[in-house]
Formats: sequence, structure tokens, C-alpha cells
Amino acid sequence: MKIKNNFVLKKIAGSYVVVPVRTRAVDFSGIIKLTESGAFLWKLLEKGADREELIAKMLEEYAVDEATAAADIDRFVAKLREADLIE
Repeated sequence: MKIKNNFVLKKIAGSYVVVPVRTRAVDFSGIIKLTESGAFLWKLLEKGADREELIAKMLEEYAVDEATAAADIDRFVAKLREADLIE
């Protein structure tokens, strides 16, 4: 999985937001706000991480069990797919 081109993660006033740039700015209306863990996963997805890598990195970074991490990641990825943000 990988974040589509022309979307950039920015930290603004302590909040993480996804900003469309170039041609995406014309096609995409709205704003996406991410939590700290969402931003963490977004950065991994920018590099093309797969589900197993996302889970492993989440377990390294946060005090969470594997089942909870997997379920949260699945929901997050589903929302990104729904918004057409990942390939």
C-alpha cells in the first residue's frame, strides 16, 4: 500500500492534517485531520508499508496488543481507501 502522489502530511498548530497539492488540490475538497498514531501510520504508508509492517511498527511504537493494532489499522486503511488516498 502506498499514499497516492500529491498528498502531504503537515503539522499545524499541534494538529496533523493531510493537504492536497498540485492537481489533487483541484480534485479533492475537504480536509483530513489525523491523530498522532494516524500520522505515524501515514508516514509508513508514504514509504509503501504493507499491513504486516504497519502492525509490527505500531507494536514497537505504542503500548497496544496485536489484535487491537490490527483492527485499528484495518479501520484506518479502509478510511483512506474510501477517501481514495492510497494505491
